[in-house]
Amino acid sequence: MSSQPKKSGRKTARKLPAKVDTTTKHMPQQARAQDTFELILETAGHLLDEVGLEKLSTNLVCKRAGLSPPALYRYFPNKYAILRELGERLMDLQDQAVLAWVDSGGLNTSTFEEAVESHQRLQEGVNEITRKFPGNIFVLRALRAIPTLREVRLSSRDMVAERLSDAMAKRDPRISRERFAAAARLTTELTYAAMEMVLEEPERDAEHISTEVARMIVKYYAGLQEDQA
Repeated sequence: MSSQPKKSGRKTARKLPAKVDTTTKHMPQQARAQDTFELILETAGHLLDEVGLEKLSTNLVCKRAGLSPPALYRYFPNKYAILRELGERLMDLQDQAVLAWVDSGGLNTSTFEEAVESHQRLQEGVNEITRKFPGNIFVLRALRAIPTLREVRLSSRDMVAERLSDAMAKRDPRISRERFAAAARLTTELTYAAMEMVLEEPERDAEHISTEVARMIVKYYAGLQEDQA
């Protein structure tokens, strides 16, 4: 089920010019312009669900949204700029969920079972946010497969890792913040992989996957602490 879209992602990456512009040309200020901007993004997201990453085009977005090409090109120079905006929005929603979890005491648990439950709750929450986002799995693939868009995902990962390492270093100052930061990057990548598995293979038990990933993460951090004992 997922092999064909992945192949499409690789083809797209090979065809992408080395210095393609993925920045938004103009940010809308007036209400009508904002409506057009949002219509482009919403239409592109739904089209991704229908046709996939490789077949998405600005012409297709214009046709489906009922817009002229100049109306779209006023904001986005190409489809990769649209994908970047979608990717930044999805990463921001995920980041907000993780940071809210940290700020609400998600790391403040006293038993293994409590820690697993807390991490599982976070994983399932991020999964649900991503599941509701139009074009979800294709946006995630774009952020992995297209070189000029990878920085969006990596920037999100590193920011979250920094916040997590700050919080964990306060809880256990025996372990260096640098080691916590490296561990946070690894576990964040693990949660990304689990999230993609859930979205790509909906027939699998999502709750079981989230639980197992949570157990892996909690055991991993427990091992770091045991090394300092």
